[in-house]
Amino acid sequence: MPQQFLVSLMPPTCAIITATALSKQRNKIVGAPDHDHSIHKHPQVKLFKYLAPPLIAAVFALSPFSMSDISVSPHVALGQTLDAQKSGTLFRRACIGCHDGGGNVIQPGATLFLKDLQRNGVDTEDEIYRVTYFGKGRMPGFGENCTPRGQCTFGPRLQEDEIKLLAEFVKSQADQNWPTIENNGD
Repeated sequence: MPQQFLVSLMPPTCAIITATALSKQRNKIVGAPDHDHSIHKHPQVKLFKYLAPPLIAAVFALSPFSMSDISVSPHVALGQTLDAQKSGTLFRRACIGCHDGGGNVIQPGATLFLKDLQRNGVDTEDEIYRVTYFGKGRMPGFGENCTPRGQCTFGPRLQEDEIKLLAEFVKSQADQNWPTIENNGD
């Protein structure tokens, strides 16, 4: 009886397995001798392997969600995810002292929010890179070859690829109005 219930729940797009065919297949898997006349040592495992795929298909077919509801972007690569994590770590290490949450504790009119970036002419990744590398106003430069010396940080310098990641990160955060940055223990 439960086999007939399972068959009746299957949508019309699935192949219909009759109760008799299912019963014959179960007998073959669980207890009937196979072609070398030996009884299977683990009939439950073989039964599970046989029934699992159609049951999983039935669950997905009957679920209220469609595949379009699942937000997986095939265009996001692992490298992009790692770059996003690295850029967040770089920002917390080098920038958050003055720019916590996109603000600016030194110069309030020079925040990293999009409206201030636009007003100050620093609203592209290239301009953010330039200011981060060479500095501007009270903002010190962090580039390895930053000059003049008085405009550059006295702290550790950043490599060009790190500054590029930071520029992408700042632009992305500004475009999203600086959502909360998660601290991953770094």
